[in-house]
Amino acid sequence: MAEATLVKPGSKVKLKDHDPGDTRGVKDKDDALEQLEKCRVQMSELQERLYAENKRALLVVLQAMDTGGKDGTVKSVLSGVNPTGVEIVSFKAPSEEERDHDFLWRVHQKVPRRGNIGIFNRSHYEDVLVARVHEFAPAREIEKRYEVINRFEENLVDTGTTVLKFFLNISKDEQKRRLEERLADEEKIWKFDLGDLREREKWAEYQQSYEIALSRCSTKAAPWYIVPADRKWYRNLVVAKAIVDTLRNMDPRPPRATFDPATIKIT
Repeated sequence: MAEATLVKPGSKVKLKDHDPGDTRGVKDKDDALEQLEKCRVQMSELQERLYAENKRALLVVLQAMDTGGKDGTVKSVLSGVNPTGVEIVSFKAPSEEERDHDFLWRVHQKVPRRGNIGIFNRSHYEDVLVARVHEFAPAREIEKRYEVINRFEENLVDTGTTVLKFFLNISKDEQKRRLEERLADEEKIWKFDLGDLREREKWAEYQQSYEIALSRCSTKAAPWYIVPADRKWYRNLVVAKAIVDTLRNMDPRPPRATFDPATIKIT
């Protein structure tokens, strides 16, 4: 069965030990797509129950290197879910107003409301990933942010929001292939950004930055999962399965009727 790798709290992550091309437990793409469709049906049913219950929420955090597949994962995994119960947020560079507040100010405002599934396509982790690589904040400040993030996520869990965090792990060779694919396809070239090449030059720095964030911020309350992401069909299945398993464990219960349905006559 397709599985993500749980980062055990307190462990030290070395990404070289995680194969981005792994497809363990899945025969091939057709097998993955068949399993994915079953997950979509289950997810739709569970999400409807969560929405009806209206007491808790699920926050899914997606982080990856450029071309890692965050958009594709959202599009594929959530294709069968009622959009009224889903909130998708993508965090870009902070605005002037956002820079005038603490780094979590803009994030807390986007946490999903009760009954909903929230998706962070990039997240508050940009403030310890990109900020560390490009030195957008003093090293001392970044060091403090890991614990601030842990407390923030623990508070979310304590107040009814389950947190699932996925690092979509692609190889440098696969990123090269995807960038070249964008350049060669008129329908995809709009996705190509010259800035991606500058970021690619810092591959080693980003890998180290991710290792630190995954190690410091995988907690019992909000653990990180490393997802092999070189094969899009495997990546999608792993994330979908984890969301379904989490919703099933949450076991949302729609409220019971406050009246006797047998007494109602519709004319």
